[in-house]
Amino acid sequence: MQAMALLKLLVNGDACEVGAPDHWTLLEVLRYKLGLTGSKQGCDKGDCGACTVLLDGKPVLSCLTVAGLAEGHAVTTLEGLMPAHRQTGGEGADPVQEAFDRCGALQCGFCQPGMMLSARALLNENPHPTATEIRAALAGNLCRCTGYTQIVQAVELAVAEAAGREPAPPAWSESNPWRAAPPKTRPPEPRSSDGRS
Repeated sequence: MQAMALLKLLVNGDACEVGAPDHWTLLEVLRYKLGLTGSKQGCDKGDCGACTVLLDGKPVLSCLTVAGLAEGHAVTTLEGLMPAHRQTGGEGADPVQEAFDRCGALQCGFCQPGMMLSARALLNENPHPTATEIRAALAGNLCRCTGYTQIVQAVELAVAEAAGREPAPPAWSESNPWRAAPPKTRPPEPRSSDGRS
């Protein structure tokens, strides 16, 4: 018989009580007891960052955090970003979510929740990070699909818009003056009169 615990948690601004085995991780409680599947179950050993949530605004790996340790702390999952943004007078999704969408920052989306929560934690602490600081803040979140360029650009877009300035054009944009010129095409080789080259 498994020992059970009654957990009193504050998740995305809502107080809740949930019964779970006392050895369960915060990730297991969020996904399998509360139905908050935005936090992804990836490596289960703290390597990939897909399970990242915010605990009192700081990113933590929920697959390595015993759920009982979250009692008395505010837990924020991906599902809580937009409501929190709207509670502060914002419209639409959280600016980080909007920027990731507009920059096409992710492909399969599995790492997306952890990436966005790590980015939100960074911007809450440092509203004007450098590209190096952005990369450092996201270093614990692995993405198997992209080269990270558009992920960093998404965070830079959120920073620029929060500061009321024009963001730098993305590397893939036609308007980027540093974009490499397209290769010159070779003219077709003349054909002989019998149709052979």
